[in-house]
Amino acid sequence: MLNTTLCYIRRGDEYLMLHRVKKDHDLNHGKWVGVGGKFEEGESPEECLLREVREETGLTLTQYQFRGIITFVSDEWGTEYMHLFTADGFTGDLTETSEGVLRWIPESEMDALPQWAGDRIFFKLVREDAPFFSLKLCYRGDGLVRAVLNGQEISI
Repeated sequence: MLNTTLCYIRRGDEYLMLHRVKKDHDLNHGKWVGVGGKFEEGESPEECLLREVREETGLTLTQYQFRGIITFVSDEWGTEYMHLFTADGFTGDLTETSEGVLRWIPESEMDALPQWAGDRIFFKLVREDAPFFSLKLCYRGDGLVRAVLNGQEISI
């Protein structure tokens, strides 16, 4: 099973988003996502978060919060446990990344971006400042077929 991190970095009323357009065989190709990536051997969620944000953005996080765990179940990609964070403190300057194109997106424009259906659910929880949560998202192909929040089925 794959362990990953994802972080929504906030600056005022904007979020730093990554448009995944640079790799041809990327399951996120064409989508807008937060920044993050796969755990390396022996890393904690926080260590992975800090390393991945620095590698993908050039930023060093100084203030962040662990928001939840998302369990992705897919008939095509296997199971992934994603550790979700938000951050609103950082130093450094944005750098280019081989993963895609980084842009600061106003919160009011986030819903219009091409995103996974499940990402919209957990981003809504982040915006509503929900307490730490567990979210299970089940996909068939690219389609979200089931969502379970803190053990309770939710409508999708």
